[in-house]
Amino acid sequence: MPSDFSCAKRLGNLPRLRQLGFHANRRLIGVQCPSHDCRLGEEAFQQVNGPREVKGQRASALRFTDPRVLVLWTAWVLFRLLPCGFAHRDLREHVAALTGQPPESITPGRMTYDLRRLRLHSFIERIPRTHRYQVTEFGLPACLFFTRVHARILRHRAGPQYRHA
Repeated sequence: MPSDFSCAKRLGNLPRLRQLGFHANRRLIGVQCPSHDCRLGEEAFQQVNGPREVKGQRASALRFTDPRVLVLWTAWVLFRLLPCGFAHRDLREHVAALTGQPPESITPGRMTYDLRRLRLHSFIERIPRTHRYQVTEFGLPACLFFTRVHARILRHRAGPQYRHA
């Protein structure tokens, strides 16, 4: 609906609506391309799984096998298509749902710590002059790689166990 974009349904607004549609289509194509080719090099893998120091700020490693990190990656990839990014409380609600906890049990300090780690490891970036974040060009393919490897290879599958003959 044009009203979703603060634009009226008038012929004079057609160029603006066309521009909005074009940008939305480009963002969708940009998301779909890395989702089909989410290879990750050894250097990037080591960068994520080791501690980082950026401009004097230290961040602990985002260990691939850490369940907390996998929950963070799973939660924030949902925000990739949002044009205005996501806020601290948005991520907190999704992390709580994925861990089976009430949102109140995840402290704001813990979420700030997790967001800082994601930012210093270049998974997200802060939108200037706001308290919102957006997923980076490195963050999306890396996140897709880690979550897919975990889901397809490492996660214990529930259900009948198959025996090899």
